[in-house]
Order: sequence, then C-alpha cells, then structure tokens
Amino acid sequence: MPNSLRSQAEQHFSATQKKAAQAGKDKDKARKLEAAHVAKLKALRLAKEAADKELAEKDATAKATPKKPATAKKTANRKPKAY
Repeated sequence: MPNSLRSQAEQHFSATQKKAAQAGKDKDKARKLEAAHVAKLKALRLAKEAADKELAEKDATAKATPKKPATAKKTANRKPKAY
C-alpha cells in the first residue's frame, strides 16, 4: 500500500511539472509575439518620422529659395535730397 501512494504522488508531481513547463513555454511564446509586435510598431513609427523629417526639410528648402531677383530702382524721377 505505501508503494501505491508513493507512485500516485509521483504521478501527480510529474503531471504538475509538465503543466508548469507547458505554462512556461506558453509565456515565452506570448512574450516573443508581443516583442515582435512592438518591434513592428517601432519600425513603422521610425519610418513615419523619417518621412515627416524629409518632407519638412523639403518644405524648408522650398521656402528658403528667393521668389524674384531684386530689380533696379528707378532714380530718374527722384529729386536730390537737400542737406
């Protein structure tokens, strides 16, 4: 009789160990999936930020270019200043 109780306890213990090991594997799998998801989101965010920066630089260079060259002032109709 003591042997049967011992073997039942060992079976129960081994079943518990298997469940714990499977739970650990499931946690690792879920953790890896979450890490992959976060990495994908980070890559998308960085790509968007790079595109936004490039667009901002393009807009800045477009605004910095002069619209028209300055024309010479007409001086024929001006009167000399009296000092």
